[in-house]
Amino acid sequence: MTRKLRIGVLISGRGSNFKALLDATQQPDFPAEIVCVISNKGQAGGLEYARAAGIPAIVISHTGFASREAFDITVDDQLRRHQVDIVCLAGFMRVLSAEFINRWPDRILNIHPSLLPAFRGLHTHEKTLEAGCKIAGCTVHIVRPALDEGPILAQAAVPVLEGDSPGTLAARILEQEHRIYPEAVRLIAEGRVEIDGMVARIRDSAPTAQPLVNPAPRG
Repeated sequence: MTRKLRIGVLISGRGSNFKALLDATQQPDFPAEIVCVISNKGQAGGLEYARAAGIPAIVISHTGFASREAFDITVDDQLRRHQVDIVCLAGFMRVLSAEFINRWPDRILNIHPSLLPAFRGLHTHEKTLEAGCKIAGCTVHIVRPALDEGPILAQAAVPVLEGDSPGTLAARILEQEHRIYPEAVRLIAEGRVEIDGMVARIRDSAPTAQPLVNPAPRG
């Protein structure tokens, strides 16, 4: 039997993207498994998903550490104890130190609610609406030390609708986050990703040929 890729997930909140990953890994043919979940907040809702699935749910409060680096060392220790192969950030509201990221070269994934490189950082939906964008979306990428930067593995686009609020736009994008994050993990687990500097090259990929145009042209 082929060994499954071992995933460690870092969360801070409700864990909806973690739940999407969990649902995917519970399918018999999925080539990866979640072996631990770590949260910097003891009340994170995602911890309950882990406990219900029998996955080690570990709380490491960042408030108990004198520095970001000290916190990261403890997180790193737990990941290695569980023999993690890749780390998935799923609503983890802590900026990881460069030292931590360099200890996991090209083995940390993140999902961001914009079409990177546009709108890095927080308040992406507000920024999208303020800029008058007609198309928004989400991105799964390999984490590099710079914020929301790194080779892009997958993206999904959605239309921005007349009358959208940050909340309605966020909900539409979140549906796509739940679709593309497991698929990006699958690409890694199947060994189909080659990192070339800042570009992720996907073998045997089938890009969609259908463009998304908003507003739709007449005729």
